[in-house]
Amino acid sequence: MILAVDIGNTHICLGTAEGTNVRQIARLVTDPLRTENEYAVLMRQMLAFEGIPADGFEGAIVSSVVPPLTGTMKLAIQIVTGKEALVVGSGIRTGLNIRIDDPAQLGGDLAVGAVAALHECKPPLVILDMGTATTISVINGKGEFVGGAIAPGLGLSITALAERTSQLPDIPIEAPAKCIGRNTIDCMKSGAVFGTASMIDGMVSRIEEELGEEASVIATGGLAARVIPHCRHEIRYDGDLLLKGLAILYQKNKKQ
Repeated sequence: MILAVDIGNTHICLGTAEGTNVRQIARLVTDPLRTENEYAVLMRQMLAFEGIPADGFEGAIVSSVVPPLTGTMKLAIQIVTGKEALVVGSGIRTGLNIRIDDPAQLGGDLAVGAVAALHECKPPLVILDMGTATTISVINGKGEFVGGAIAPGLGLSITALAERTSQLPDIPIEAPAKCIGRNTIDCMKSGAVFGTASMIDGMVSRIEEELGEEASVIATGGLAARVIPHCRHEIRYDGDLLLKGLAILYQKNKKQ
């Protein structure tokens, strides 16, 4: 069993993996000001709550989009498990054929998602990761990572709207009964949820047009489950996609 840790801008996802069988055990708030000892305490508590012995891990792997926290989390994992974690980044074997202008710019989270998606589905693929940002990754019919798009995340957009306008409140992320809102709250909900769903549908259509063929679409991320049901394209939701990718990458890179 290994410990898999995905560090996002808003949350840190902790999971375990045996082979490619993964289990999400906790989500922690991302806080670069926390020390390795604080994160170690939190991880120990979460593992104990789930009845998982901290000394039962053969190894660990980390993906991070928050560089100041990467080293902190490595130390925390060492404290908790006694193991040195692999970090997704330069030098790690992914098996991806990356066809973007500068392959070094590819974020670890995008690489992890692409590895998992290719394991789950045949290309071409469109991979959506809906968190603080909404990222769209594209894999062509040859299995090559050819690029994608990045948009502000749904939560970030709502927060910015509430903070930068004098009369619009912060709202929960949920779909209203109808697209045409009849009050301020429902109008905001409609723009947020249906607007994001329409953006995704439109982007998928444009991507398929450029690829010259239909693509399988898979979505993950904390906000995807609230939006994907309102999309008109067929989109598969997998909340554990990044943990699956981390498990695969660990097996590719572990010391024999």
